[in-house]
Amino acid sequence: MAEADPQMADRMDAAPAYASGARDKRKRLLLIVSVPLLLIVAALGYWLLNLGKVSTDNAYVRQDNVGVASEVGGHIVDVRVKENQLVAKGALLFTIDPEPFEVKLRQSDASLAEAQSSVTALQNDEALSGADAAAARSDIAFAEAQLRRQEALWTRGFTTKADLDAARHAVEQARADLLAAKARATEASAKLARGAAVPGENAQIAAARAQREQAELDLRRTQVRAPIAGRIAQSERLQKGQMAITGLPMVTIIDEDSSYIEANFKETQLTDMRVGQPAEIEIDAYPGVTLKGHVLSIGAGTGSEFSVLPAQNATGNWVKVTQRVPVRIAIDEKSPRQLIAGLSVQVTVFTNRAPVRQGN
Repeated sequence: MAEADPQMADRMDAAPAYASGARDKRKRLLLIVSVPLLLIVAALGYWLLNLGKVSTDNAYVRQDNVGVASEVGGHIVDVRVKENQLVAKGALLFTIDPEPFEVKLRQSDASLAEAQSSVTALQNDEALSGADAAAARSDIAFAEAQLRRQEALWTRGFTTKADLDAARHAVEQARADLLAAKARATEASAKLARGAAVPGENAQIAAARAQREQAELDLRRTQVRAPIAGRIAQSERLQKGQMAITGLPMVTIIDEDSSYIEANFKETQLTDMRVGQPAEIEIDAYPGVTLKGHVLSIGAGTGSEFSVLPAQNATGNWVKVTQRVPVRIAIDEKSPRQLIAGLSVQVTVFTNRAPVRQGN
């Protein structure tokens, strides 16, 4: 053939271009349809995957702890523990200088002895007052007899007015002495009385004995012991020579056997949550470690309700913020790694499962 048809060549070149454009159009259409479909499937899968459970990563390991403070003040003279040391309940932690308290104990011993001596003297005074009263009665009888004789002599004119007045004065003096003796005896008896609050013991001796017991108690308190078993923490203030102030914590003991989880769930996640529902705990510090637990309690208020500065929402520019409620999660199994107070965890509560019976 001499020459090919130009129009036929153009049609042959246009056919592949048209086919390529159609394929691109189909790809774009498929992409436009598949992306929303994939998003819908992914959202549906996520919803189904999370159906019946709620999770939060706003959760931390908590452990009970006790701040140990001295009940008496003084300088620390001996320290028996160090940071992170395990101690048993009743173990000696530190000792406060006992010398001032030993002095107070000796002073209270002296006060008790003085009270006992005073009671003995009062008992003797009571006995002497009784003897004085008996002597005064005898003096009254003698003085009255003398007065009767003087009155008889005065009637017959054989005595003087002065002697008669002296006899009358002697009777009055004897009666006054009797009253004074009775008053001393009554006072001594009152001081020796045993009140109903402390039966069987004199009040002065009871007060002195109580002071001695207080001094003895303060002396024992110079040895500060662990109220619970646990691990020592925050012991930087526990140094020899440091001044221990009454009521100011010097060291903290953490009870590692009291571990639990404090999870802060959104208020919208509490709809189906109940006490006893099972939970899973994932610890950020130990990847792969998952512990079983259950909901122990749901907080009585949101975190902001008990904050130092509660939110003031009665304003014109109020913005609604989803609140979080603290939920305590009990740990039902022993962790293969040491749990440390404050560790971050991920908590998942299965709201579609039956609550775990307490004690299981």
